[in-house]
Amino acid sequence: MNVIVYDLLALAIGYLLGSVPFGLLLTRVAGAPDLRSIGSGNIGATNVLRTGRKDLAAATLLLDGLKGTAAALIGATLSPEGGMIAGFAAFVGHIAPVWLQFKGGKGVATFVGVLFGLSWPTALIFCVVWLSVAALSRYSSLAALTASAAAPLALLMFGQRGEAVVVTIMTAIVYYRHRDNITRLRAGAETRIGQKT
Repeated sequence: MNVIVYDLLALAIGYLLGSVPFGLLLTRVAGAPDLRSIGSGNIGATNVLRTGRKDLAAATLLLDGLKGTAAALIGATLSPEGGMIAGFAAFVGHIAPVWLQFKGGKGVATFVGVLFGLSWPTALIFCVVWLSVAALSRYSSLAALTASAAAPLALLMFGQRGEAVVVTIMTAIVYYRHRDNITRLRAGAETRIGQKT
């Protein structure tokens, strides 16, 4: 019974951490336009960058990642599966925050943050794949899709089967959230990194 209670606590803590809309909060404090009214309308770092504030975008990227890491680490202290539960909940919280009518970001920064909490070697592999694909293709979305697909394979390589299952589900959600990007990639119409929109 105690394990169930701790798992539920991990779920709640993870979701609440993940649902903090750092991008929206930082841009609001800085007097930048409301993120929900520009670009994709998402609250993540990519859309923050569209405000022209690289500093805010970098801060958003860092904080969105850290909330995933924090959730996974806190959850791991509560129960054997708590890290996976809280990490997944933080990822969902970022994508569907209750405070914003469940309209959040695409979850990539929080995804890699959760990986750092669950398996830092896997997180490093994610970063290397992302940077490599981004450098070669100049497509941020393609880099995110490729790196997220590599993450469950890396976890299996490290013998973390439970984590691999959870991250596979997260990867499927990342792909769903990027469905418009995938359509544009196929059509050759996706915006490249550094390209003016």
